[in-house]
Amino acid sequence: MDEEHPLKISDSYLYSGDTAWMIVATAIVLFMTIPGLSLFYGGLTRKKNVLSVLVQCFAVTCVMSILWLAYGYSLAYTDGDGGILPGWMIGGLGKAFLNGVNADTVDGSIPESVFFTFQMTFAIITPALIVGAFAERMKFSAVMIFMVLWFTLSYVPIWHMVWGGGLISGWGAMDFAGGTVVHINAGVAGLVACIMVRKRKGFGKS
Repeated sequence: MDEEHPLKISDSYLYSGDTAWMIVATAIVLFMTIPGLSLFYGGLTRKKNVLSVLVQCFAVTCVMSILWLAYGYSLAYTDGDGGILPGWMIGGLGKAFLNGVNADTVDGSIPESVFFTFQMTFAIITPALIVGAFAERMKFSAVMIFMVLWFTLSYVPIWHMVWGGGLISGWGAMDFAGGTVVHINAGVAGLVACIMVRKRKGFGKS
């Protein structure tokens, strides 16, 4: 498709160049988690715990993908007016399980399905960043429970407040690189988590 003659869907224009780049960017961000972050964190642990860290990162990827599809995207992206919680804090469930999202829905100049998938990769890597804070010190089941709760109670509301037209967005804040939604959010969670679980057994001895 010629970039000067984009395909018009409803009142939006779909640009093939923007769409192609976003698909590439989506793949790059996914590679940042698996294998990138998995191998990075695995390389910082003792050899007996490398597989544990790899599995944790892979499991986080799977679970966050499901949660983002089920309710994360909808609660983060929609306005949420008229819901139980105020709209400046969280969105609604209008797009749960991609309700209303099809081949014709466009977000900006790209298909909404591509936007959904791109944002899903950040929903994956953000909790995965926290894994390195308590590596070697938390059971697999505890990691999964913690990640589900943190994703629901922290990541999704912060996403909505910054990128979804919520409270922080209303202050005029612009977060192009995820400094608030991803890095500060995950960094604070990792700091609190590692303080709570304390130092690993054998620290300074083995």
